[in-house]
Amino acid sequence: MSETDERDPAELTDEEWRERLSDEEYRVLRESGTEAKFSGEYVDHHPEDGKYECRACGTVLFEAETKFESGCGWPAFYAAEEESVTTTVDTSHGMRRTEVRCANCDSHLGHVFDDGPEPTGKRFCINSVAMEYDDE
Repeated sequence: MSETDERDPAELTDEEWRERLSDEEYRVLRESGTEAKFSGEYVDHHPEDGKYECRACGTVLFEAETKFESGCGWPAFYAAEEESVTTTVDTSHGMRRTEVRCANCDSHLGHVFDDGPEPTGKRFCINSVAMEYDDE
């Protein structure tokens, strides 16, 4: 999303989201899709600092220091910026999971599981296409 656009993401129409996002970004972020396992640009990305932001609106979601290698095929974090994400029950595909969404623009990011490392015990399993890395 353009830094010069000051509109509230909640006000954007479906057509405006389609114009702003690539087809794959739209499928994941706006239609709750999932990228293929081990295909995302951030799966093997392990910086020591920086942050990961929502690709749709720029909200800071995760600090790089919380990223860990989980072997799940998607970038994994043990903690999120609490005010930046919301969770809801997802019963799609015959499973019961906890979906993670951006609190600012309501875009689908991935899922969170209770099998992560200390100190939280959480594993936020997030689609690479849902994020952008910022090294500042």
